[in-house]
Amino acid sequence: MPRPAASPAKAAEIKRLRQQAGRWLKEAREGAGLTQAELAERVGLRYYTFVSQVESGLGRLPIETQGAWAQALGREPREFAQTLLRYYEPELYRLLFDGEGGRSAVQA
Repeated sequence: MPRPAASPAKAAEIKRLRQQAGRWLKEAREGAGLTQAELAERVGLRYYTFVSQVESGLGRLPIETQGAWAQALGREPREFAQTLLRYYEPELYRLLFDGEGGRSAVQA
């Protein structure tokens, strides 16, 4: 069953969270000492523009690529995926990790 269209407030929240995820990814890339082009090469992308889109909040990392990104950025894959889940699917994150030491809301 398709998801219902997001309300304007929900759409704005999704955009805000994607932008925060992008900033987090950019900081991780810069912390690893990589350019967008170098990261793209390490994760097997043909063009670095996808990295730029993700970092600006216009896109999101597909689940199947998160392990490669974590490795390229020198991050532990589980924590990397968990952090992205907080941004990309905050309700699922809350359901999975609240009560297990997880934070229920993404910090602004």
